[in-house]
Amino acid sequence: MNFLALSYAGVTVQEYRQIKEIQSEVRMPQKIQNKLQTAHRLNTEQIKLQLLDRNITYITINDEDYPVLLKEIHDPPYILYLKGELSLLNRPMLGIVGSRKATRYTSESLETIIPDLKNLSVVSGLAYGADEIAHKLCLLHEVPVIGVLAFGHDFHYPKSTYNLRTRMEKSNLTISEYPPHASIQKWRFIARNRIIAGLSYGVLVTEAEEKSGSLVTLEMAMNENRNTYCLPGNITSMLSKGTNARIQEGAEIVLSSDDILKDYL
Repeated sequence: MNFLALSYAGVTVQEYRQIKEIQSEVRMPQKIQNKLQTAHRLNTEQIKLQLLDRNITYITINDEDYPVLLKEIHDPPYILYLKGELSLLNRPMLGIVGSRKATRYTSESLETIIPDLKNLSVVSGLAYGADEIAHKLCLLHEVPVIGVLAFGHDFHYPKSTYNLRTRMEKSNLTISEYPPHASIQKWRFIARNRIIAGLSYGVLVTEAEEKSGSLVTLEMAMNENRNTYCLPGNITSMLSKGTNARIQEGAEIVLSSDDILKDYL
């Protein structure tokens, strides 16, 4: 099965699962049959040259370099496109997420935690707010860092993290499950969260409102039997209501990097 061709033909993770289960092309839904016909017509050698020209590599779910933990989740991506240092995927990983409205509390807390994470790879989503803070501090303290994109490498959102992403791709790593031409769509940001959770041994949430995408990522991590961590917050802060509630429900309270690192020994 040519994963690169399937990806460029627009075959989704769910459709790939159907292809594996059904096997017989004639019994597949017409939409999948059409995509398979497109895949058969693609010149994958030309695609590989285009990727090489962009300094983008890829790995498939059958490759030895594919992250073991990510393969274990319910719907792992069958292909990952990478720009930067592939070896960072071989390190134990910690996801760090939080509110796009992150306050100084996130910055100051991560400033005390991140310098101690040099033996890990930190994973986040290059979003505005907590993600951006985590990525910047990792670069500042030379902690390996991975950015998970919710679109193809030819695009970027938000603009405020573009320069940060460019710096990361020089000595660290960005990854996407989508080919470079895949545009920005809202549903892909939700799908991106499962990759952050799936790559990581544990996920830390810094600040989050009661209804937050960060808490969705934490829930995904919990569903995959990963460690879940939260910073405790001021009970009067809207941005701590989500994290404090998750601590009550069983997420581990993080007062220092030791509360995380003990699980990575």
